[in-house]
Amino acid sequence: MSSRKLFGTDGIRGKANVNPMTGEVAFSLGRAVTEYFKSVHTERKKPLIIVGKDTRLSCYMLEQAFSAGVCSQGGEVILTGPLPTPGIAFVTKSMRADVGVMISASHNPYYDNGIKIFDAFGLKLPDEVEYKLEQMILDPETIPTMTNGDLGNARRLREVFGRYIVHCKTALDEKFDMEGMRLVLDCANGAGYKVAPMMFQELGAEVFTLGVNPNGTNINEECGSLYPGKAQEMVKNVRADLGVCLDGDADRLVIIDEEGKVVPGDVLIGLYAKLLLDEGVLKKGDTVVGTIMTNLGLENYLKDLGLKLHRTKVGDRYIIEYMEKHNTLLGGEPSGHVIFRDKATTGDGAMAALKMIECLRFYKKKASELTKDVKLYPHLLENVRVSEKPPLKDIEGLQKVLKDVEKKLGKKGRVVLRYSGTEPKCRVMVEGEDSKLVQESCDTLVAAVKKELG
Repeated sequence: MSSRKLFGTDGIRGKANVNPMTGEVAFSLGRAVTEYFKSVHTERKKPLIIVGKDTRLSCYMLEQAFSAGVCSQGGEVILTGPLPTPGIAFVTKSMRADVGVMISASHNPYYDNGIKIFDAFGLKLPDEVEYKLEQMILDPETIPTMTNGDLGNARRLREVFGRYIVHCKTALDEKFDMEGMRLVLDCANGAGYKVAPMMFQELGAEVFTLGVNPNGTNINEECGSLYPGKAQEMVKNVRADLGVCLDGDADRLVIIDEEGKVVPGDVLIGLYAKLLLDEGVLKKGDTVVGTIMTNLGLENYLKDLGLKLHRTKVGDRYIIEYMEKHNTLLGGEPSGHVIFRDKATTGDGAMAALKMIECLRFYKKKASELTKDVKLYPHLLENVRVSEKPPLKDIEGLQKVLKDVEKKLGKKGRVVLRYSGTEPKCRVMVEGEDSKLVQESCDTLVAAVKKELG
């Protein structure tokens, strides 16, 4: 299979109204998705497609363009309005739709946007299906033209928030609630700005909100999981039990303990693994799924618990693909994507927050006490802007520096060099037991990347 030109690690993404994130491409994608899924689900003449979005200004343009493409090809569209990405995955499966589509660029600035696609089971599409869709977009003559009564239609779904909230609340064991708890919640002015506060309030928490006033251009702006500083201060000021920061499409989170300290994503995954083990959901010998970016310290912690770690490529869709194939129950990334496969088919920030609440209730301890047991290795991640993305393995000068660095780090350290799937950047990750050596190694690699690709 040739490499994909439009799709990256998480759907199609780019600057809004600039190729490939234009109304024309969105329209063509709507046609391609509808036509492709006609052949997959032949029992329904007109494919049913759920379309959601976050709060970016450009979502209006792309939502309408994609929906027009679906209608022109004879599909039925249900528009949900702003809803978290995991909400779209859930509603797609719950309503037995053929496809779910989320228009969002996640943690990117407001001027970017993206389109993610889920199948009927709420799972992100595999590479080979994305490739077929690309071929249809690039060669529109392969898509037949619909006319007369074969055209489709669109409508809005008003009660979708309630469906998703009820679903999310099942993640919290029914013997626990949030009565008497104080929670700081930052919704990043994004897709979770309505549903997340409602959910935590319904469970009995006193909720102090940030990032719940979207205006089309302030999504992820100095708020949410990328910028937890304001939430950290508020946690201390109101003496909250916990802080939760979502990203723009609410599929990932950052947790803040009662002291105002951010809890690393890998520490959360370790804590969730222990909870599920102690509750009997996981058993000794089971596998937790991470990525190539997962910290060695988490791997060692899981080993001490009697659990294994499997690493996939970066991206929660690769995690869930492995989880589905091997019937594993817990997976996640350092960035805050956490997947509980018995509850969801993708990362879900609100659900992960509820599991953190369950940890507090189950162990009857504060967050700062619970999280100190997972010892992570010193870790640095630098993003280097690049002018092009040739295969890293073909850059001789960079490969020589990489081998030298890996030799110095030895078996108690790791290096990952990879391109971002959504931005013109090369990610340089170094971790190891010796923090000074980690810093030196990272500096050396960053300099080499800048020299070769800057």
